[in-house]
Amino acid sequence: MTDTQFQYIDGEWCDGDSDDELVIRDPAAPDDPVVSFPGASRSQAAAAVGAAAAASETWGATTPEERDAVMYAVADRIEDHHEELARTLTREEGKPLSSSRAEVGRAAELFRFFASFTRTAAGDTLPSSDPETFTYTVREPLGVVALVTPWNFPIATPTWKLAAAIATGNTVVFKPSSETPMVARALVDHLEAAGLPEGVVNLVVGSGSTVGDEILTDERIDAVSFTGSTDVGQHIAGTVAERGIPVQTEMGGKNPQVVLPDADLETAADAAAAGAFGLTGQACTATSRLIVHEDVVEEVTEAVVARAEDIQTGPGIEDPDMGPAVSAEQDETNFQYIEVAEAEGATLLTGGDRPDGRESDAGYFVEPTVFTDVEPGMRIAQEEVFGPVLSILAVSDFEEALAVANDVEYGLSASLFTADMASARRFTEEIEAGVVKINGTTTGSQIQMPFGGMKASSSETQKELGHRAYEFYTHKKAVYRTDP
Repeated sequence: MTDTQFQYIDGEWCDGDSDDELVIRDPAAPDDPVVSFPGASRSQAAAAVGAAAAASETWGATTPEERDAVMYAVADRIEDHHEELARTLTREEGKPLSSSRAEVGRAAELFRFFASFTRTAAGDTLPSSDPETFTYTVREPLGVVALVTPWNFPIATPTWKLAAAIATGNTVVFKPSSETPMVARALVDHLEAAGLPEGVVNLVVGSGSTVGDEILTDERIDAVSFTGSTDVGQHIAGTVAERGIPVQTEMGGKNPQVVLPDADLETAADAAAAGAFGLTGQACTATSRLIVHEDVVEEVTEAVVARAEDIQTGPGIEDPDMGPAVSAEQDETNFQYIEVAEAEGATLLTGGDRPDGRESDAGYFVEPTVFTDVEPGMRIAQEEVFGPVLSILAVSDFEEALAVANDVEYGLSASLFTADMASARRFTEEIEAGVVKINGTTTGSQIQMPFGGMKASSSETQKELGHRAYEFYTHKKAVYRTDP
């Protein structure tokens, strides 16, 4: 494998053979490309699907011991190469090195967690209405699954999809984001070194209009799992729906944190700042709207602004509090929304510019930004920014807070800060979100808990993560057995 070989098809590393040239840049120093290489072509994408299809029957028939041995070996290799993987991730995605280290450690943990599925993705024994008939269910792999993954968690998100898929006996065609292919390549390299058979996992890196469409329309694909933007996810869901195969889409968010007067306000301010500015706001669960009771909005606002102004930005490899945006496109989006918010009448309290007078050619940096006087109908309160931009909305009571929180098209994550458990119970029941936190930040998830959203945040099929994540990657077959 050379430094420009990013395609892994049927156990062989190769160069892409399309006319698309992909250039990977360090977001903290974009004028100095890290690597460039040709993307995969449609024929290579089709070959990857063919390799997965050819390996499907053999891999699906392997024993649980054979599958979990590979997965534990991958986890060990990730840990053995922990620092190298973290530095690769930071170099292409930009996040602080400590965050990359945590994400790589999570990838190893995910492989071990999902290795248990090889032995526990079981069916059920159910009582029969006929005493002579034994009724039960079994779970079988779907076959070939396509995994389309984002740039913001470029090793953790692929891992929780890929590990669940191969643990349950499926083969995989893996298309990572073209923004972050280096850590994806390293992950597949470790799978190969751990002894994964040829064709079980195939990596193709290229544009969505070539590689993505070729994979999605291939009749040999039996399921698709996607994480990324809402527009792309809805396109994928529509394309795949025509074929009637399982599809899982986890998409955007406009996540609210609600603060009531009886909350611990310092803790709430800490959570809002961490949720809004951590990872440069580039998380689908990032806190985008801070909805605060009018009795305490001034105090909470002052505390959040102080925390925002205390955040140190810089190149991720230096491990600052906050790194750059991932790309020129996201950098432009951040500043466009700042302009839109001011034009609509929101008040800029802090941020809104580049830190330390940096220019964009010195890195895609933006200051942590806080707006107040935000109305629920403003674009800044409705649309996903995916950057470190926080909107503060004042409300008069819990009822209004709940209504404002729900008044967006998204429904991924939400949190409430309060000491009143009656309010907490109502919030849990009435908030339109797939992940609900009480006195905690909107970001973060535990691997044993299911993850997924509602409304435009998700296809609302089976959740990812958790003890039953295998349900998406398996058929449930009902069996009626009457002995002669």
